[in-house]
Amino acid sequence: MEERKHTSSHYEMELREVKNGLIYLGALTEQAIQKAMKSLLERNSIIAQKVIQEDKEIDKLDNELEDRCVSILALRQPAAIDLRFITTAIKINGHLERIGDMAVNIAEKAIMLNEEPQLKPYIDLPRMADLVREMIKYSLDALVRNDLTLAEKVRQQEHVVDKLNEQIFRELLTFMMEDTKTIHRAILIMQISKNLERIADHAKSIADMVIYLVTGESVRHQYYTGNIKDKA
Repeated sequence: MEERKHTSSHYEMELREVKNGLIYLGALTEQAIQKAMKSLLERNSIIAQKVIQEDKEIDKLDNELEDRCVSILALRQPAAIDLRFITTAIKINGHLERIGDMAVNIAEKAIMLNEEPQLKPYIDLPRMADLVREMIKYSLDALVRNDLTLAEKVRQQEHVVDKLNEQIFRELLTFMMEDTKTIHRAILIMQISKNLERIADHAKSIADMVIYLVTGESVRHQYYTGNIKDKA
């Protein structure tokens, strides 16, 4: 799908501002995840508190982007690919805001874990966090470039994150069965892992929407093989 030039330069600018806003919001969510995990790995709850406070900026940008999209729908009455872009942008915006909420959840769990002796070295959690941050970046890069291959890469990565989440769950279950004193800490770590897994789900959903935007075909409930042709 190639971007079309519009007769109105102001309209062109409005659409570009929406796309740029999504990129910026994505960068904020990536930073929030990175900081939340840093607070856990370095046992620094001050960093976690910053993640919680800075979520207000993500929420503010979410509202501004949604209002901008609704305004374009009302005043410009977009059609065809522009309509597809705006409706897709509203959904992507919602996913990014929820990713910010997941980062806050991780930060809150990190604060609680930092108050207790560390249960085990954190190995798989940082790997998961790196993967989900990469998924967010790739999904938004795919949006900017209309890149189906990059969108497919995000969808593939979700399976890796799912497996890591399952692996962490099994390991922590063993800890809890062997020593009941570990249950509280183990559950908190499980919740962090689950939040990372949910972030991966949101990133995959963004990739699915990029595929819809480029091809006009919904792949939310099917496995994308890379064979969908550009229909735009």
